[in-house]
Amino acid sequence: MTATQTAPTPVRVPLVTAPLGILGSLRAARRNLLSIIPEIATRQPMVSGRTGTRWHMVMDPDAIRRILLEELDNYPKSTVTKNLLRPAIGESLFIAEGAHWRWQRRAAAPVFSHRNVMNLAPVMTAAATRSAARIAAAGPRAVDMAAEMVRTTFDVIADVTFSDDGSFDPEGVHRGIDAYIAEAGRISLFDVLGLPDWVPRPGRLMAGGAVAGMKRVADAAVEARRARGSEGVPDLLDLLLDGEDPETKRRMSTPELRDNLLTFIVAGHETTALALGWSLYLCAFDQEVQDRARAEAVAVLGTRTATGADVARLPYIRQIIDEALRLYPPAGIVSRTALKPDTLCGREIRPGDTVIIPIYALHRHHMLWPAPGRFDPARFADRKAIPRYAYLPFGDGPRICIGASFALQEAVIVLATLLSRFRFTPVPGRDPAPVMILTLRPQGGVWLMAEAV
Repeated sequence: MTATQTAPTPVRVPLVTAPLGILGSLRAARRNLLSIIPEIATRQPMVSGRTGTRWHMVMDPDAIRRILLEELDNYPKSTVTKNLLRPAIGESLFIAEGAHWRWQRRAAAPVFSHRNVMNLAPVMTAAATRSAARIAAAGPRAVDMAAEMVRTTFDVIADVTFSDDGSFDPEGVHRGIDAYIAEAGRISLFDVLGLPDWVPRPGRLMAGGAVAGMKRVADAAVEARRARGSEGVPDLLDLLLDGEDPETKRRMSTPELRDNLLTFIVAGHETTALALGWSLYLCAFDQEVQDRARAEAVAVLGTRTATGADVARLPYIRQIIDEALRLYPPAGIVSRTALKPDTLCGREIRPGDTVIIPIYALHRHHMLWPAPGRFDPARFADRKAIPRYAYLPFGDGPRICIGASFALQEAVIVLATLLSRFRFTPVPGRDPAPVMILTLRPQGGVWLMAEAV
């Protein structure tokens, strides 16, 4: 029997079937943000309610297009999102709105051009080689592939951000932001009740000192590089220092550079590590999929490590990653705050309403995906057949993730390399639990046996 026959669907989040109320919603959100999603959200185009403030969950692709593209300025990121992240990453691309966001996006866009992303591919190849060596050295025992993928993608982002020049401690930055998220990143009762921004959130106050110290270190590293200049192949900091808004010729100040670098360091490895960890879990879950992927990888790579030039020749590996991002999107929920009256799915939207796109529910919606809980990479054999606003692992519209191509290239390189060298099988009783606080992580790790092939 295959894993698919014994366990027809991979792990999922149980969605709620009855109203939770304010305190119930808060308790659920602090354990797992996805657990506030009603099951009906996977079957209806829109669900509305009130928990302190009016809210609407939107799953209709046309309405989502309106939120993310046609009426972008009317739906800025929600106050809750900004309150959670602003202390750590300031008014960076992820937080900024309007003109301040637009000029930063124009200045940063060339950093993630196809040419620059390809130039950084050798760093990804080297990290994949080191990861394979660590897994092989672990011997015949279970490996937490979630932790291994975090280490691998962190190696990449540390190298491509600062060229490992010793001027910066990116791992310290990562620990600082992780500590901030653990201390302050959980939704407060004050957020659920819609209390104004100036009411202090205790967790965020406690985490402030660590964040301030982290920013001072980052500022010093930026200034040191600004004085020294670029050496060799430009890294992300070099490219951002050279970047300017083509319309205004404005360049980023040191605080703006620092906030965006902190964003790239965390987001730039977290999302890719999650995609890889969940992809490996799913390949272990379905051995037939894993066998087909391995055959593709071996045919292209032989015994060598994948490179940027191989990515286009590994379509099935990419389909596995796409399907993992559908089932376990790193940002399982995004929220916006309506600024002016609007209508979505025939329903009134008032200024101040919270408009939520529950991407986890959207990706498992019965009106959009056949057998939505099933792992089936073949869904992505024809990308044009998928409605654009039904699949949002990196968001969409003008604010689509600026580093999406970077993340996908890295994920294909690492996954193809590992599948060409190892057979992964599950450890009985150690299935991961999908839990979202700010990102959808495999709680408990992804414990797999890795056998050399």
